[in-house]
Amino acid sequence: MKEEILGAQIADQLRRNILLGKLPPGAAIKERDNAAELGVSRTPLREAIRMLATEGLVELRPARSPIVAVKTVKQIQDDVEVLVASEQLSGELACQRASDQEIDALSRIVADMDKRFDTADPIDMFEIDMNFHRAIAKASHNESLAQVHSEYLARLWRARYMSAMQQRNRARVIDHHSEIVAALRTRDVARTRAAINNHLGNLCVDIVRVIEAEAQPPTSPSG
Repeated sequence: MKEEILGAQIADQLRRNILLGKLPPGAAIKERDNAAELGVSRTPLREAIRMLATEGLVELRPARSPIVAVKTVKQIQDDVEVLVASEQLSGELACQRASDQEIDALSRIVADMDKRFDTADPIDMFEIDMNFHRAIAKASHNESLAQVHSEYLARLWRARYMSAMQQRNRARVIDHHSEIVAALRTRDVARTRAAINNHLGNLCVDIVRVIEAEAQPPTSPSG
């Protein structure tokens, strides 16, 4: 159990390094070097890598070091389609099944985002945002749906983070999430679907744009 907890902590650190670009797509994760850098043995590091592999952030390779996953634009588009569909269905079911306490908890997440928007670490703010979306999936009271949502959220973790940094705007973030909560409170399926579509409608375009920009070779300075 102790090794599993340490593995989860190491996975969190590696995940952050991937989000920040310290471990870019295609970069090898060498067990010896990373274990030494983190001051841990290889066993919890391997457990951390296994966790990230199940999330789609890392690719395992036989007899070679694992690498940070490299996804094609088409793979990302496919994943986004599934994620958005799962968010829409989660919202619809949450309208019917979420308790008032669960909706109150969503409202508190939005209040926390609003309070910390200008001071929180960008990754912390992003994780709070993703917790909001996880909570809606959980409030659907459909375990299979929540599991699919969690899986595809993990697959798109880095791409969605990059997109969020490009679209970081207080009014957009807080207003969109507040409207989703307000729609859920009214138990209005059409309003909830519209609010989620308004929030996620451009997600695929936004993600593809930042991924394609990242793939462009750096321009050399003129002169």
